[in-house]
Amino acid sequence: MQLVCPHCGTKNRVPPEKLNHELACGRCGKDLMADAPVALGDQALPAFLAGTELPVVVDFWADWCGPCKMMAPQFVIAARQMPRVRFVKVDTEASPQASARYAIRSIPTLILFERGQEAARLSGALSAAELQRWIESNLKGVTS
Repeated sequence: MQLVCPHCGTKNRVPPEKLNHELACGRCGKDLMADAPVALGDQALPAFLAGTELPVVVDFWADWCGPCKMMAPQFVIAARQMPRVRFVKVDTEASPQASARYAIRSIPTLILFERGQEAARLSGALSAAELQRWIESNLKGVTS
């Protein structure tokens, strides 16, 4: 299985049976499978999505958005409860190219990617339980 390091962008090959263990990037040594969302921007997001074989959920948000702020702790909870899904946050103000590339028209917008391809999209704030149900209902593979 291939995972892209959210810190340095290096592609790492990982045996699937090792996904439940602590994994460090072969280049920078940082955690590949942190149980918290990672912030990515215009430059890092495309390579992360294209090179990560696990499902990825991206939360497009902005600091001025009330619903985004309400959902942020729920996104963290869902990330802890779904270790085989990568959770990413993209600040639409700081990353206008990513916002344009994925046609973000309202925030928060969640996009679920599988093998770099958009699998589902949803706008609006969700609780952690609702987010988990939405992810599981739209995934083709196993997430737990």
